[in-house]
Amino acid sequence: MQNVTLNNGVEMPILGFGVFQIPDEETQIAVEAALEAGYRHLDTAASYGNESAVGAAIKASGIPRGDLFVTTKLWIQHAPTGNVQEDTNRTFANSLDRLGMDYVDLYLIHQPLGDYYSEWRAMQDINKEGRARAIGVSNFHPDRLVDLIDHNEIVPAVNQIETHPFHQRAADQALMIERGVQIESWGPFAEGRNNLFTDPVLSAVAEDHGKSVAQVVLRWLIQRDVVVIPKSIRPERMAQNLDVFDFTLTDEQMGRIATLDTGASLFFDHRDPAMVSWLGNRRYS
Repeated sequence: MQNVTLNNGVEMPILGFGVFQIPDEETQIAVEAALEAGYRHLDTAASYGNESAVGAAIKASGIPRGDLFVTTKLWIQHAPTGNVQEDTNRTFANSLDRLGMDYVDLYLIHQPLGDYYSEWRAMQDINKEGRARAIGVSNFHPDRLVDLIDHNEIVPAVNQIETHPFHQRAADQALMIERGVQIESWGPFAEGRNNLFTDPVLSAVAEDHGKSVAQVVLRWLIQRDVVVIPKSIRPERMAQNLDVFDFTLTDEQMGRIATLDTGASLFFDHRDPAMVSWLGNRRYS
């Protein structure tokens, strides 16, 4: 497995297994299968409702904790205690309890909404205490990312954002490289939108290498140094998604894929007032 080195020296596998939208009752079986296939990087979140199942799968696997890289995420805090920093610590402790762990490898602010500056101050302490080996953010546009960096002590190690062939985020990635932040992709297959799996450009590249379109997309991201966390509940697809280190896309093929970029989200806009309100009023702990 290829690793990336985060800005604090922590090593992170460039390819992991995501559990977004896997129902809680199916997650343990899926994660056990992923671990059996060879994944050692797992990504969950409080808002996914399946942290306990991820933890149960890890326990059942018998794999030493130190051999795994586990990410979870903090949802927007509504501070019933009246103190967002205290509430962040409480919510983080709840995630650890559900996972059955005494630390995570990466803890992310899930959305750039609410009082995320207070959340970040609490997370800096969590990081210093060793309860999260690295801390970062998710869904932060460049302006909010730079503002957070410029007014806090610790630079986010990771920014997990929508990144796929139709929304490639090259300018965002350049800014992150400049600021020492690792880009991580969510939605690498765009959930099949824009007919990704039958796209003629991707299909032609896949045929050239005797690989699937999914494998080409993962290889394209990896060659861009983008961490990626594909999801599947099918063991054969899990194994296929890991089998992307035995071929290399040419510069010409990378250039062809670059032409697919639309420069726009296929899901939602974090700057849309209606979406901001919808996200901000959801409750998870």
